[in-house]
Amino acid sequence: MVEHPEPEPSRPVRSWIRSSPGTHIWLLLLAITSVIVVIAPDHLEHVLLHRHSSNIHELTRHPVRALLSSAFWIEDPASLALYAVLFELFHAPVERWLGTLRWLAIIATAHITATLVSQKVVLMAIQDHRAPHSMVHVVDVGVSYGLAASIGVLTYRLPNPLRWLYLAGVVAFFGLPLLTGGTFTDLGHAISLSVGLLAWPLTRHPHPRHVSRETEHEAGHG
Repeated sequence: MVEHPEPEPSRPVRSWIRSSPGTHIWLLLLAITSVIVVIAPDHLEHVLLHRHSSNIHELTRHPVRALLSSAFWIEDPASLALYAVLFELFHAPVERWLGTLRWLAIIATAHITATLVSQKVVLMAIQDHRAPHSMVHVVDVGVSYGLAASIGVLTYRLPNPLRWLYLAGVVAFFGLPLLTGGTFTDLGHAISLSVGLLAWPLTRHPHPRHVSRETEHEAGHG
């Protein structure tokens, strides 16, 4: 687990950012790519989003690049502010709670699993003539799969009975669209939420360094 620096009361913003570096580096990269999309000519914007999509075409030709780069672009730069708020509400608390490595393992697993499964469903729909062949090139970028995973794992951070109310709310939020004829993206969200909920074993003993310090303190007085 990556250990984060101790809080700096005199510098709350700096302390907040340093306590969840992965979240804020990700946000910075999203801000950079969003600026690129805004200033790029329309035809270049189209090329960039398709090139960095994790659609069937890109997954077939460049699977690793497609899975990685798709997590650093958003289709509508105007939504960056909303994502910044959501990152602070969900990613940052989970990263501070579990540490950067556990947090990253959970969201990476969710992003990869949700992308591969949802695009496999798209491919099957195309082969069965239930979806147009143009879906092979659909724009599939964004950070929502990772967010859904953090939203799921955050369930275990909440006390009862708030935990169960929160769980019911997020299951309804991500599950209802899927049950009412949702898209492949809705399927990806449901899968990512499930990955977050199944990550419960990683939430056990989230602060080993704190425990070790307490043990050292007690040993010093033994």
